[in-house]
Amino acid sequence: MATNTAKARKKRTGKTTRSPGKQTIRKAGSKVKAPTARKNSVARPRAVNKMDEPRECLNGPDPELMERQSGVWNTLMDRYFRLEIDGLERLPAEPSLLIGVHSGGPLTMDAWTVLFAWWRKFGKTRSLHGTAHDVLMNNPLLGRYFRRMGVITPTRENIQSAFDKGDDVILWPGGEVDCYRKWSDRDKAVLGGRKGFIRMAMRAGVPIVPVATVGGHDTLFVLSEGRGLARFLKLKERMRSDVAPITLSWPFGVALHLMPFQHVPLPAKIRTEILDPVYLDTDPARLDDQEYVDAIYEKIEGMIQVSMDKMAKRRKFPIFA
Repeated sequence: MATNTAKARKKRTGKTTRSPGKQTIRKAGSKVKAPTARKNSVARPRAVNKMDEPRECLNGPDPELMERQSGVWNTLMDRYFRLEIDGLERLPAEPSLLIGVHSGGPLTMDAWTVLFAWWRKFGKTRSLHGTAHDVLMNNPLLGRYFRRMGVITPTRENIQSAFDKGDDVILWPGGEVDCYRKWSDRDKAVLGGRKGFIRMAMRAGVPIVPVATVGGHDTLFVLSEGRGLARFLKLKERMRSDVAPITLSWPFGVALHLMPFQHVPLPAKIRTEILDPVYLDTDPARLDDQEYVDAIYEKIEGMIQVSMDKMAKRRKFPIFA
């Protein structure tokens, strides 16, 4: 499968290797000029079912939209969140599955800053597809925006289609358990015990690239994960959520936090690191080797934790720095 994905990228670009280079954080207000687009056009994949994204997702992000909002996001990244992102030069040339943690409730600024920093570096030359929960993707306005950003629901079919195009995908396996972990666990790597991404990468023949980040949890303070309340409200059946978080945020103070636009993210400093890729055994027999899958999961979670510990030590104050 690794050969197939390399051929897919070669068919699209006429090249089999890329030089990501070093990430540059631009000054606020500077216009983002995307690198030159690839010349070969790509047929739009057919949507898998009603719950999957329209064709525009796998052709995203929309360059026109990215250029229009670049000034706002440059300011947010450089001035408001004071983003530091390292390790983009470690990315493999071939399509990869990036695996990370994200924080701050439904508006995960540490996740969005990765997507925009990626665009700022690669533009049209290397597409990264974010992934989002069905609750967000099915929202009429938010879902439309996400799709134009190239965000997909994390089904096997959607992710494989992205790899077949020669694109990269970033996935946050911890989901709502990760982004709503309580503030005292803000520097803890939480992948939620969800290991399906490992077999997904094995089947696709792509490497896994761990992504570590700290600071996002200071944009929204989670006081309690509210697991008991979630069971009482039957949120697992209604919203596919194991938590009903109680948060402290602006402008509503202490509240039950269930809606996407219930708060304005606070100006936390976000630090992110792209780690070394993990290459997997593509022998089909390994798919049924639970011990191997568990070992890879622990390795990836451990890599992320070590990086988070390192970045957390650089804080000058308990929050925002």
